[in-house]
Amino acid sequence: MAQPLKFYFDFLNQSSRALYIFLEASKIPFEAIPISMLKGEHLTGEFRDKVNRFRKLPAITDHGYQLSENVAIFRHLAREKLVPEHWYPRRQLGRSRIDEYLAWQQTNMDVACTDYFQQKWLVPYLQKTRPAENAVNVAGKQLEHTLNDFEQLFLNSRKFMMGDNISFADLSAICEIDQPKSIGYNAFQNRNKLARWYEAVRDELGPYYKDVHGEFEAKLKQSGSSNQGVAQALKQ
Repeated sequence: MAQPLKFYFDFLNQSSRALYIFLEASKIPFEAIPISMLKGEHLTGEFRDKVNRFRKLPAITDHGYQLSENVAIFRHLAREKLVPEHWYPRRQLGRSRIDEYLAWQQTNMDVACTDYFQQKWLVPYLQKTRPAENAVNVAGKQLEHTLNDFEQLFLNSRKFMMGDNISFADLSAICEIDQPKSIGYNAFQNRNKLARWYEAVRDELGPYYKDVHGEFEAKLKQSGSSNQGVAQALKQ
């Protein structure tokens, strides 16, 4: 009997949320193994030696094969599992367009959303001070610029980024945007296309998104138990 895929995750991490939703929505059998970043479980020697040598989340073990980095995990699953075509379509350059977005995201959306979150909430939370106005303004301007680029470069009159069907690019993007949105940032001001796209993605993902996003917000509220752990979690 084949060993089930093991998925190691923490919902404080946006990539963990995206892959968890992807696994659930794609009906890929897996064993969910939550790892508490707040307790530093991802930094232990046991995790390094038995799960992931980079000591990062998310991570998987598939038939004894260990893998980390969210994009690498997604591509592995798309190759090795029965994944619905719309997530990573081969036709009409769909797969190449998704790869283009995922590459852009790593140095744009991910950086901007994470930096704003850290300057506005994480650093003040750890240091028990007010947010540094200048740092927040700089991060905010970068986030504004990045969201404008995202709307202009990747969204159009169609429902989702790749057309009428949702893809992993949409799922990855909404989880990124939720990071600053979770602390009150209004991503939709003067961005009607972004607002329509966000609602379409959220509605299409239905209970998979609702449940995971709800757990993420609950973990944020409970994060006071370990300041340093939160720092580690949200820098991944």
